[in-house]
Amino acid sequence: MKKFFILIAIGAFGFASQAQSGAKIEFSAKDNTIDYGTVTKNDDSGIRTFEFTNTGDAPLIIKDVKSSCGCTVPTKPTEPILPGKTGKIDVKYNMNPGPIRKTITVESNAVNYEGGMVPLKIKGTVVVPEEVNMMEKRKSLPSN
Repeated sequence: MKKFFILIAIGAFGFASQAQSGAKIEFSAKDNTIDYGTVTKNDDSGIRTFEFTNTGDAPLIIKDVKSSCGCTVPTKPTEPILPGKTGKIDVKYNMNPGPIRKTITVESNAVNYEGGMVPLKIKGTVVVPEEVNMMEKRKSLPSN
């Protein structure tokens, strides 16, 4: 009977480890979020990069990357990412003034996310540079 339970345990362990094999994606950004902070519209390109590593044992394929709106344009790797290698997803925000709260959805063959779907987030605030009126500037200058 003991041998039977040991055999069952070994079989269950083998099955569990088999279920976890495949590509796995791990992003370097904390909570899969990039914080732009407070940025000035004309001084920032709006481009940020999500870096990730394939920590699995099979090639990682990024099938699609979609944004929650047209103001954010993501680009995905075109080639599979081999186990142990890194890749990147670039995101360009159009720098509309105001708060940034956008989600980018990555569709992949990663087994460590349900359905291979990984949500990425960007956040921050875009401000417009303060304009100085030349007439007001001249008024504040001391006269001779």
